[in-house]
Amino acid sequence: MERVDRLANGLKIIQSDDVFSFSVDAVLLANFAHLTKYSHVVDLCSGNGAVGLMVSHKTKGPIELVEIQSRLAEMAERSVRLNQLEDRVEVINADLKEALSYIKADSVDAVLCNPPYFAVHDHSRVNPNDHLALARHELTTNLDEVLAMTSRLLKTKGHLFMVHRPDRLLDIIRSMEKYQVTPKRIQLIYPKKHKEANILLIEGIKQGKADGFKVLEPFVVHNEDGSYTDEMQVLFNV
Repeated sequence: MERVDRLANGLKIIQSDDVFSFSVDAVLLANFAHLTKYSHVVDLCSGNGAVGLMVSHKTKGPIELVEIQSRLAEMAERSVRLNQLEDRVEVINADLKEALSYIKADSVDAVLCNPPYFAVHDHSRVNPNDHLALARHELTTNLDEVLAMTSRLLKTKGHLFMVHRPDRLLDIIRSMEKYQVTPKRIQLIYPKKHKEANILLIEGIKQGKADGFKVLEPFVVHNEDGSYTDEMQVLFNV
């Protein structure tokens, strides 16, 4: 069953637990992304459009949401209309490998991505829900494909902002370097104090200089009682 949920900045989103609902990951990524007043933004693996909608207040430039699943893309389109953002936000229902059929190469200022986190092996336990499986597991794309397309879309000195899992950091850096995207900034996200980090935010610059790499201070999502920290509450209410 679908419902309309609230996002920050007075925005709304259509979603369904049976298909896909945005998570803390999307909120963190949208906050992490630094955009300029007229940034041209592409959100790869955009799901139901949460990240693209949440960054729409940061730029007056065009925002393109690329999503392979037709049900999610259709929900995102309705959310765009619900928020009256049709003049700036476009939903592209396509495999990200086909993104250049819709978006000009070397034309994008910022690529945002919340990709499937889990590599698929013979012993992998894949979610039986097809929608959730595609969102979480590397069934139709992988890190190499994401970084290859990111590099082709971005202008020189354009920025990638991605959310992923800390245990894939070495894979991420290898792929970034392979496709000339220089890691510049990372932040580790912790579910609670004294717990291991479970989310990674990373920024890269296409053909960026090798120096100036920064590790930001840790960010904690929940208090010990399970409530959101003050810092996380701020992100929900921006």
